[in-house]
Amino acid sequence: MPHIPLPEHLPGITGLLEYRLDTAMPIRDLTQILLRGESTLTQGERELIAAIVSSRNCTNFCEAAHTKAADMLLGDPETARLVKQNFETAPVSDKMKALLNIAVLTQKSGKAVTPEAIERARQAGATDLEIHDTVLIASLFCLYNKYVDGLATVAPTDPAYYETLGERIVGRGYLRPPGGHPVSNR
Repeated sequence: MPHIPLPEHLPGITGLLEYRLDTAMPIRDLTQILLRGESTLTQGERELIAAIVSSRNCTNFCEAAHTKAADMLLGDPETARLVKQNFETAPVSDKMKALLNIAVLTQKSGKAVTPEAIERARQAGATDLEIHDTVLIASLFCLYNKYVDGLATVAPTDPAYYETLGERIVGRGYLRPPGGHPVSNR
């Protein structure tokens, strides 16, 4: 049960973003830029960063949502699972492995990101912008994960919910739908 009253039909981050629209807007905008904006990383690769950070933070709602979005964007239902299991042996590029390493280090602590980790990413072909965005995506999802868990939001257990949510994320991105969310799920 959430620590504050939230719309029951809007689980996870969605209810929190509707709870306070003024703080939600800049967070949504930043997420849209980082995960859907112009980048040399694919949208699927950026979703992998969100999924692995959420997985490491044990935030079920975010992990399930971003895993499903990554699956859809990558056109493969296994890559995200394998990345979360062991990104070093997952079927992703060496550059992506190095960036996922940076994401995992960022999730632990910003100070855990070492010059060696950055050099590994550069040697694998990562640009400074890709390194920057990886750290910022990982940091943003730590914020989201703490926000969702800190207010004890509901995480549906039905996989069909995340299928629908993944489709919504892939199709619409992270901006609030025009007119907001329906008042109830009826």
